[in-house]
Amino acid sequence: MARMYNWLLGGKDNYAADRHASRLLLQLAPSFGELVRSNKLFVRRAVRLLAEQHGVRQFLDHGAGLPAQDNVHQVVQRVDRDARVIYIDKDPMVLAHGRAVLEENDETAVVQADVTDTDRIFGHAEVQRLIDFRRPVAALFVSVLHCLPDQVDPIGMVRRVAQRLAPGSFVVVCQLSSEDAQVRSIITDFMRGSVGEWGRVRTRREVAACFDGMDVLDPGLVDVSSWRPEEGEAPPAPHVCHEYGGVGMIR
Repeated sequence: MARMYNWLLGGKDNYAADRHASRLLLQLAPSFGELVRSNKLFVRRAVRLLAEQHGVRQFLDHGAGLPAQDNVHQVVQRVDRDARVIYIDKDPMVLAHGRAVLEENDETAVVQADVTDTDRIFGHAEVQRLIDFRRPVAALFVSVLHCLPDQVDPIGMVRRVAQRLAPGSFVVVCQLSSEDAQVRSIITDFMRGSVGEWGRVRTRREVAACFDGMDVLDPGLVDVSSWRPEEGEAPPAPHVCHEYGGVGMIR
């Protein structure tokens, strides 16, 4: 999945099979490339807001994917060079490329782990070195929950991470969502056939459950292309499937 997203974002770290699967996906859902790009812009807006307006200096990026232009550490370290970022992914290619990009950045690390293994992540030596859990942390779950099957309880995973974070921390979540059962089924079946183990497209209500007990920042939970868009960004086009989510603050 990380390599498919890389190709859809115009990257070169992918194989022929990834490109083939991505082209088939675009035939099925022509707006998918636009969804990936708007999601990238959402991440940039969200983490910059948390760094600039809420003073967050620590970020845990779950399911980070392959490095691309304006990665989380680049956005937040423009605000504060000492801001710290942990990228978490189990894909060996993500690990290799991420470490090559970050080898000269002492405030950033890539951890190879399953995003659902919260104990391993929180106990990892690099996480312990860089993150002070007594202070606010932003935990990112961007375009990763739909990759996780219900058996691993992805919504519960977000809540478990949130419970470990200090008050004043934040959770950033978005995942593929549709209110049309047929659309959910078609895209879910395609992705499972293309990448093997995958989760599913979920409803807005299911995504909203990630934020139970949190204070959700304005404008609430939305199609992320309409989450605080900046001047010059195109308004969201109507789609039957979109990335739905937002940013919640832990009390």
